[in-house]
Amino acid sequence: MDITPFLDKKSKIPLYEQLYSFFKQEISHARIAKGTKLPSKRRLSSLLDVSTATIERAYEQLTAEGYVKSKPKIGWFAAEVEPDFPSAPDHFQQSAQPGSHKKNAPAIDFYQGNVDPAHFPFTAWRKSIVKSLDRYSDSFHTSGDPQGEYELRHTIARFVRLSRGVNCDPGQIIIGAGTTVLLQILCLMLKPGTKIGFEEPGFHRSRKIFEANRMNVIPICTDAEGVLPDELYRRNPYFMYTTPSHQFPLGTIMTITRRQELLAWAAKSNSFIIEDDYDGEFRYSGHPIPSLQGLDPNGRVIYLGTFSKSLLPSLRLSFMIVPPELMKSIKNNAELMKQTVSAHSQFALADFIETGEWQKHINRMRGLYRKKHAVLLEAIRSELGNIVEILGKNSGLHILLRLLFPASEDEAIKTAANNGVTIYPVSPSYKERTPFVSVLIGYGGLSEEDIRLGIQKLKTAWAPLISPY
Repeated sequence: MDITPFLDKKSKIPLYEQLYSFFKQEISHARIAKGTKLPSKRRLSSLLDVSTATIERAYEQLTAEGYVKSKPKIGWFAAEVEPDFPSAPDHFQQSAQPGSHKKNAPAIDFYQGNVDPAHFPFTAWRKSIVKSLDRYSDSFHTSGDPQGEYELRHTIARFVRLSRGVNCDPGQIIIGAGTTVLLQILCLMLKPGTKIGFEEPGFHRSRKIFEANRMNVIPICTDAEGVLPDELYRRNPYFMYTTPSHQFPLGTIMTITRRQELLAWAAKSNSFIIEDDYDGEFRYSGHPIPSLQGLDPNGRVIYLGTFSKSLLPSLRLSFMIVPPELMKSIKNNAELMKQTVSAHSQFALADFIETGEWQKHINRMRGLYRKKHAVLLEAIRSELGNIVEILGKNSGLHILLRLLFPASEDEAIKTAANNGVTIYPVSPSYKERTPFVSVLIGYGGLSEEDIRLGIQKLKTAWAPLISPY
């Protein structure tokens, strides 16, 4: 099959984006059949007179979204995508608390919930705070809109459409002081015993919210592509909680085919999906993956987003985008709880986004975290070699280290602590038994120097455990 895309070299759209869009549309509409081998980088580079790096970047994005499958040393092949399914628009916490809050804290803390402390734009944030005090002073004498201030909801609706392909209006948005608060509001509409499907493994704090509300939490197994559809049809939950853009804690990315299958299940079963997009802004190869919500034509997705990773965890500001069918019940629950985020913070954030400061900050932090990410991977390869396997290394602010030597999770963590390094368990993310031993490494809050030193200390700490191996 002759596949030769057309590229407009005079267009402002980057060449790799044009190439990505071409293959995405051809595969989505079955004009390129499942299993078709795509042209090699070298051949396509020669045909189109562009660099192989351009071809590779487009192929990597297609692979990440599940339109293409890569076979090492063989090539790239079109994956199976449901042709009638709408495609997204083209666009590009653990149980232990962070050691930094304890007395005698270790020098190096690989907590996944920390962000870089030195690069927050305090001057710009201060300007937004002052401006909001002047502009909205008449609004501060009340407890605020139970859904959240309209100015912020309007701003969020616009930026999630542009950045994540999410489709909503301000009336569908609920603001809350963290994801757990929003899940609590959601639980108020459910009867005890409601079946909640939950990724296995999954984010344990969210699972505990459901359990505390006496929901019937059902572990749904995942593989490299995401939640297993057969499990959903067999267990038939009413809600399904998932982290498709960066699975927590494994770090995998749900493929486009699996997303389609998940949405098809929700529509057929009259169920809902809770999409927790906790760090979708930070992807280091290609562009952020389009949201499940943006792919959904049937209003079956509840979308959760947060500013904890992109701004500051202490801001305590998250949002939930609710399908119209559920909006009345959830809005009543929000009114019952009243607004949990100060109006002042909401107005300041709305201004911070509207003036472009938030996007500037995200762009800077994405570059900064990309560098830290590269330093971390290089340090692990250099110091730990073949005694660990790195999982979830393409996005987000944490990775997993799967231990390839005979040590328990507890042994690995304790020996690290004895050598001045705090790392975190993965076992709380599993409701059932863990299939292998691994530990969680977050790096957002550490300097490049501390990342290198921390991995060196891990090597020293684990040496006695490795020697029998």
